[in-house]
Amino acid sequence: MNKTVVVYHSGYGHTQRVAQHVAEGAGGEALAIDAEGNLPDGGWEKLAAADAIIFGTPTYMGGPSWQFKKFADASSKAWYPRAWQDKVFGGFTNSASPVGDKGATLIQLQTLASQHGGIWVSLGLLPANTKAATHAEVNHLGGSVGLLVRSPADASVDEIPPGDLETARHYGQRVAEVAARLRG
Repeated sequence: MNKTVVVYHSGYGHTQRVAQHVAEGAGGEALAIDAEGNLPDGGWEKLAAADAIIFGTPTYMGGPSWQFKKFADASSKAWYPRAWQDKVFGGFTNSASPVGDKGATLIQLQTLASQHGGIWVSLGLLPANTKAATHAEVNHLGGSVGLLVRSPADASVDEIPPGDLETARHYGQRVAEVAARLRG
C-alpha cells in the first residue's frame, strides 16, 4: 500500500481546502505547516515514511509563502542524507488571479523535489480551453506541471471553483497511483 502525504501551508483557508481534496484523491494525509512555518510534532517522520509527498502553497508575490519556504529550507536536513531520494512528488498552488505567477511557484516546488532526488508527477490532464469551457470543468486553468487553483480575493473557501476541486482530487489520485506503480 502506498502512503501519500500532502504537506501544505494555507494563509486564509483556501489552500487548506484544496489540500484536503488532493489528500482525499490520494487516499492520503494532509499535513499543515503552521503560521510560523513549522510542522506539527511527528511531521518530519510522516514525510520520511511517505512513498509520495505533494507540496502545496499559496502563491504570494510570485512564489511560495514564506512559511512554505521556511519548511523547504528546513528540509535540507532530509536532503543531505538523501532521505527523500526516489520518492514521488507533486505540487499545487493557489492564488487570487487566473495567472498570478502560479507557474513560477510550481517550478520552485518541482525544483525542491528534484533537489531531493525525487520523481515529479505532472498533472496529466488536457486543459479545458474552448470558448464553451467554464470554471466547473477540470483543468480550466490549463496546468501541466502541477495543479493550479484560483480563489478570487473576495471569495470564501466554499467558493473555490468546482472544476479546481475535482482537478485536485484527480491529481492526488494520479500521484498516489504513480507511487503505487513504482513501489509495486
